[in-house]
Amino acid sequence: MDKPEKIRALGLISGGLDSTLAARLLIEQGIEIRGVYFSTGFCISDPSRPGRNGGDETGNLCHEALQVGNDLKFAVQVVDVSDEYLGIITNPRWGYGKNANPCVDCRIMMLRKAKEMMEDLGANFVFTGEVLGQRPMTQHRPTLRQLEKQSGLDGFLLRPLSAKLIPETEVERRGWVNRDKLKGFTGRSRKPQIALAGEMGLTKYPQPAGGCCFLTDPAYGNKFFDFLKYRNSDSPVTLEDFLILKVGRHLRLDDKLKIVVGRNESENDLLEQFRPKRWALTAVDVEGPLALLDNSIEVEELPKAARVVARYSDGRNRSSVDIKCEKNGTTEVLSVKPMSPEESSKYILT
Repeated sequence: MDKPEKIRALGLISGGLDSTLAARLLIEQGIEIRGVYFSTGFCISDPSRPGRNGGDETGNLCHEALQVGNDLKFAVQVVDVSDEYLGIITNPRWGYGKNANPCVDCRIMMLRKAKEMMEDLGANFVFTGEVLGQRPMTQHRPTLRQLEKQSGLDGFLLRPLSAKLIPETEVERRGWVNRDKLKGFTGRSRKPQIALAGEMGLTKYPQPAGGCCFLTDPAYGNKFFDFLKYRNSDSPVTLEDFLILKVGRHLRLDDKLKIVVGRNESENDLLEQFRPKRWALTAVDVEGPLALLDNSIEVEELPKAARVVARYSDGRNRSSVDIKCEKNGTTEVLSVKPMSPEESSKYILT
């Protein structure tokens, strides 16, 4: 097949060092680059949303990915996939990783969307910053191959940082890129990438780490699976359901009753954004946290939750504390005995 007059590539740009280096390697071969950042709503650098970093919708939207595009002089498009991602994280075909991370399903979704964009943009192939053996769930040989086939990018998905260690792609066979100028990195050490960055004169990049997805956090995973187990199956899952799992101390009091308690003023402020349509509990005459309950909780279930709020208030050593419970204009004031630390510890989700 004749070589196109201009080779174009679409890259999955996270803003991290690996995808930055992958883009730079191709730019040095004269390839025209476009980038895409898929915003799932579960990354630290995703848009500011209720319960995250506050601020408006633009907030710190994939700041690092956009910065990479700015530094290397190519456009990075932001694509919000958060609605579709909800279906993936609640029922992943390929299962979860060590925690609540559906990494294989997530990667396949992104690559499928990249394939569609590649065709729309007239690009010739897709590239990523993946490194063989770097991550346990998605970056081993069988899984890398699986991702290619499941995404429909078989032969047209290039991993510039590990290309010399994996089978030659159609992109290389057709001479669109020079395989000799690609790399053969492998494993979890980032020393080769840091050294390459130095050679390329790249000095500004995020400290290499294990990714930004908070679904990989063990504490978050416990709360995530608790939510899936006890949620009302008749109610649609929303992004807010999962974002609130990031905030506060979570206690499961029984099958129907879970309470989220702010641990400091900052978390109280974040929880305020989730307050509409939920029971909100606060201490009346002493300093204390804001706590939220699911909107389906009945009035008769409030006393036990109120005891938790009293336990984390400045009135924890009193014989009783008045707790105000509010929801949609309804107000109840309950005088309750604070729960003991020993009792409350049995209910904490960790």
